Order: sequence, then structure tokens, then C-alpha cells
Amino acid sequence: MIERHKNLYTSIIFGLLCVLAALFLVPIALVFINSFKSRLYVSSAPFALPFGEMGVGLENYINGLTASGFLLSFCRSVFISVAGVLLIIVCTSMTAWYIVRVKGKLTQGLYYLFVFSMIVPFQMVMYTMAFVVNRMHFDNVIGIVFVYLGFGAGLAVFMFTGFIKSVPLEIEEAASIDGCNPLQTFFIVVFPMLKSTAITISILNAMWIWNDYLLPYLVLGTQKKTVPVAIQLAMQGAYGATDYGGFMAMLVLAIIPIIIFYIASQKYIIKGVIAGAVKG
Repeated sequence: MIERHKNLYTSIIFGLLCVLAALFLVPIALVFINSFKSRLYVSSAPFALPFGEMGVGLENYINGLTASGFLLSFCRSVFISVAGVLLIIVCTSMTAWYIVRVKGKLTQGLYYLFVFSMIVPFQMVMYTMAFVVNRMHFDNVIGIVFVYLGFGAGLAVFMFTGFIKSVPLEIEEAASIDGCNPLQTFFIVVFPMLKSTAITISILNAMWIWNDYLLPYLVLGTQKKTVPVAIQLAMQGAYGATDYGGFMAMLVLAIIPIIIFYIASQKYIIKGVIAGAVKG
């Protein structure tokens, strides 16, 4: 009887997870299907397959690439995403290690400041941030990387701190006895043990930076467009008309890289989140 109830419970949970997965996958499937339709049928028949007169083949992709300057924006987004993630990982992991190993009121206060930054809505500081960024001449591709470091540091420090608390201090003491200075101890001994947490933070920040629209729009404007900004501006026609076919095609091209990155690294997500939260 117990085994029967257990199997029923497992089947119910599996069914609910399938429904939940469908809720997330259906919008992506609709974007892909509508990327092969003309703009008329994207609006009038969004659930129909792109066969017959509805289909336009690769025309939307060609028009979208031409109109949006997608390749240049793609390269710009890749640089910002990769540089931003690397800077966040290196800087916040070192900060978290310092906070954990150098105990005191200063480091404790610093830790709570990072945690507090996680709960401050971006909308509260975006105008002030845009003003400061402009005055400091950070309104360029290099400058926005440091802006992302500021906004992404809170969660990263929180997760790294939780994991580093579980790293035995004796390992670092042994490295110090062997002649390692603090930097060597961190990068040779400590940082390799942060792999799962670092990959989790990399995935979360890569998806955030790649898909972000508002921050690049405020900092870079319309001259140095990232992929989301380029798609929005290029597919918007005169009098508010939107080329929805080209819009869908560009969305498909925009989500493919981040999906590939996520699938390649997804096995580390749960492990990293648990490792960073248990000791936090």
C-alpha cells in the first residue's frame, strides 16, 4: 500500500513538472515558429505552423540581420557578457574570501552592505546611476562592464561567502607553510574549489547581462547597441509599426547562444546554489 501511494505521488509530481516545463517551452516554440512567417500572420495566426502562404523561409532572418546590424551588436554583447562575468567572478570571489578569513566589524559591515545591495530595486537608482556614469565617462563598452560588476556583486559575494565558510582553514595554512603568498593561496588552492559556485554565478550573470535591455540603453544609448537594444530599435518601423517576423527571427538568434551556454553548464547550477546557501 505504501509503495502504491509512493508511485502515485511520484506520477503526480512528474505530471506537474511536465506541465511546468511546457509552460516555459511553449513561448520559445512560438517564437521559433513565428520567425518563419510574414508579419501579417504573426499577428493573425500566431499558433499556426508556417506552411503555404504563411511561410517566408529565411527572409525574416536576412531582413533582420540587415536592418539591425545584428553581427556588430552580437560581438558587442559577447564582449560585455564575457568581460562582465569574468570581472564579477574574480573580484567577488576574492572579496568573499577576504570577508570570511579576516573577521572583524569592517568585514562584517562590508558583507551586509553587499547583501543589502541585493534588495535595492534597480529602478530606484537608475537615474542617479546614469548621471554618475555619464560624469565619470563610463558610458562606453568598457565602462558598462564595471557597472555590471557593481550590480552583480551582491549575489555573487553572498554565494561565494557561503561556500568559502565550508572550506577548511587548514588547507590554506598548509599552502602558507609551503611558501605560498596570499594571492597564490587563493588562486592555486582556494579558487579551484569554488568551481561549482563560480559556474553557477557565471550562468546567472551571463543570462542577466546578455538579456538586459534597460542598463545598456541607459548607459550606452542607441549608438553602441547591444543585441536586445538593436532588435528593439531595428524592428520598430514608422508610426509605431513593428516587423514582428523579423523581430521573432532576431529573438531566436539572440536566445540560441545563452541556451547553448546554459545546457552545457546546467549540471552545476543546483550544486552551486546549495553549496553557496547551506553555510550562508
